[in-house]
Amino acid sequence: MSDTDPDVGLSLQEAAFRQNQGLSNAVKARTSRSVWSIIAANIFTLFNGILAGAMTLVLIVGSPLDALFGGVMVINALTGIVAEFKAKRTLDKVAILASPTATVLREGKQLEIPREEVVWGDIVCLSMGEQIPTDGQVLAARGLAIDESMLTGESVPVIKSEGDLVLAGTSVVFGSATFLTQAVGEELYSEQMASEVKQFSLSHSELRAGIDRVLRWISWAIIPTVLVLVWSQVRISDSWDWSRALILAVAGVVGMIPQGLVLLTSVNFALAAATLARKSVLVQELPAVEILARVDVLCTDKTGTLTTGTVKVRKISPMVDVKTEDDTVALHNGARGDQITVGHAKSALATLVAEGENATAEAIREILGGHPAIEVTREIPFNSSRKWSACVTTSGTWVLGAPEIVLAKYPQAETVLDRVEAAASNGERVLVLAFSSQEAGEESLPEGMEPSLLIMLEEELRPDAAATMEYFRGQGVEMKVISGDNPVTVAALARRAGITGKDQQPMPAVDARQLPNPNDETAFAKAVQENGVFGRVTPEQKRAMVKALQGQGHTVAMTGDGVNDAMALKDSDLGIAMGSGSAATKAVAQLVLLNGDFGALPPVVAEGRKIIANMERVASLFFAKTTYAAVIAIVVALLGWAYPFLPRHLTIVGSLTIGIPSFVVALAPNAQRYRPGFLPRSLSLAVPAGLIMSTASLLGYAINPSSQGQTVATLVIISTALYLLSLLLRPMQWWHQVLLGAMLAGVAVTMIVPALRQLMQLAWLTPTAWVWTLVLVLGSFTGLEILGRWHSKYAAHHAARMMG
Repeated sequence: MSDTDPDVGLSLQEAAFRQNQGLSNAVKARTSRSVWSIIAANIFTLFNGILAGAMTLVLIVGSPLDALFGGVMVINALTGIVAEFKAKRTLDKVAILASPTATVLREGKQLEIPREEVVWGDIVCLSMGEQIPTDGQVLAARGLAIDESMLTGESVPVIKSEGDLVLAGTSVVFGSATFLTQAVGEELYSEQMASEVKQFSLSHSELRAGIDRVLRWISWAIIPTVLVLVWSQVRISDSWDWSRALILAVAGVVGMIPQGLVLLTSVNFALAAATLARKSVLVQELPAVEILARVDVLCTDKTGTLTTGTVKVRKISPMVDVKTEDDTVALHNGARGDQITVGHAKSALATLVAEGENATAEAIREILGGHPAIEVTREIPFNSSRKWSACVTTSGTWVLGAPEIVLAKYPQAETVLDRVEAAASNGERVLVLAFSSQEAGEESLPEGMEPSLLIMLEEELRPDAAATMEYFRGQGVEMKVISGDNPVTVAALARRAGITGKDQQPMPAVDARQLPNPNDETAFAKAVQENGVFGRVTPEQKRAMVKALQGQGHTVAMTGDGVNDAMALKDSDLGIAMGSGSAATKAVAQLVLLNGDFGALPPVVAEGRKIIANMERVASLFFAKTTYAAVIAIVVALLGWAYPFLPRHLTIVGSLTIGIPSFVVALAPNAQRYRPGFLPRSLSLAVPAGLIMSTASLLGYAINPSSQGQTVATLVIISTALYLLSLLLRPMQWWHQVLLGAMLAGVAVTMIVPALRQLMQLAWLTPTAWVWTLVLVLGSFTGLEILGRWHSKYAAHHAARMMG
């Protein structure tokens, strides 16, 4: 504890000394990740190493036309670098403290200094509207109320008195105070949160993870396959032609790598992000679009997320025996025997809130419209410590404030307070306008207070919140409300938003202060799983709740707007921030709803579903290519055959059966719901299909192992790959038929036009070769058709099992 004199503050000499000792509020700038580490991580990968080595060999000993596959490596690396650098730049801007200056007491004088120059032990002076620069203990308070919503989620200003703790980043709503600085710089609670938030991480994409797993499997097989292929091709060559052997070996291994699938996934994410940007949804990490389609638990904050963060008046109720909308109904008698009507009361209310700058005053002014003000002789401004404001007229005193304070001496207060309690259970906050024919003092209420109006206030629910919650419930997504606010208020808001339990009944709120300690992982996880609405949740508990749900196998999305949500958003599978939220929250979120429009989330789900469903189709094509390329490479090496394809043969095969079709298919509409198990489902079709295709192709080559055999093998591969595509596109639509027809036309043109046929080093087939081609193609079609029908049943059964 500092021994600073609260009336004098530090001396200038002592403040300078402490600043030199590193006890100031300055924070060393930290970066989330260096630019070099981002570049290195995207360039020096196993995938790029294999392709770069293969491309270099081809350029040294062969034709540049056979090295075109290297372009995919360059584009893919650039895509990753740009995306990760953008995420790094956003994270580096995370800041919770926004106020550039602070007022401190030094040598008995108030000085305004840069926030960074506040030191440990400084006496800081606060006034209304200021942001608190450091953590400390209140020394003296005059009606001090602090808005802590950005750090704790508490929507109602917190009254602070002598000895209470105040935190940097919070703001003064009412009153003034002085406090003793007890933590500065990196010791600040808000700075520790920012430090956690700045840790770099990337979203987990099931699509990318599956593709990376296949690439790792392939990498183990590539080196031995290259060595065996080179040796076999050299051994069968009469002149030991190493250059040709290397080109053929490269053709064999490049065909095994689904390099286009990696690029197409990134391009697909980028196009989806561009589409969503037009709907005012900012995608900060490309895989976020896919992740929302996989989410099965959506955790949402209350203030600023389910609600707009503003207050509205639900109702103004005159305190009369019957319900009435008539402003001429009498309420009381004034000091001079005149009648006080409902209209007079509303005018008095308009007068009391006329100069108010807080959300409550603005909401009351809005509902009263143009109600005329009354003439007053004296005004008593609102004070958070006494919780009321007043105005004195010639007829008496009007008081606006908390019912339990204003009506403390009212004989029938219990009846009124019962109504207040009932409203509070619905999440409403109630103010009372009361009248007394006596005059109020500056700090004391007059005698004979009688209630005139009850003002029912509620937080404004976002207009699209209920419909969006209903949409997610219909999609099988479990909803959880996690707020730092009062549990009763949170539960009421959840009911209004239509958030219910599995039995479709409203969920009671749980006070998070009563939850098991997060260190007791089993008990804590059980409590989080079994309940759906939580109040008084600390930022650390929010984070622990997300981790507990993830530990139970859930894919968790978290929405929020305040700094108190930032760590939970960071750790969730998908963080969603409101456009009106804090800079720190928006920096760590993968999605930002720029207009705060909850209704923008269903289109994100639709985009994610389209990507996942279409990429599963496309992945099956790529994995089938990997399979048949691997089988062909191994078989020709073992049998001592010349490799049947040149790299340019595989270029035309890849372009007509995968490259062009996959791009078109990936962008097509697809509303299929997410099914877990993308990789095993894709491989269960692709591997058998690749075996059928490689067998047919090798048989075609074996019949005449020359340029005729190479052409037969190429045509068989193209035909069977297009038939596999037709299986994946079922049920067929008109554009599917157009796509398949265009690809077949491309094959026909390449074979018919002599210049193209010569460029691709294909031969015009003899009649016998055409017959063999037809027989092999029809036989393959039969095998693929049987496989496709089996796989449809298997995929449905597998998805059902994965979803429990």
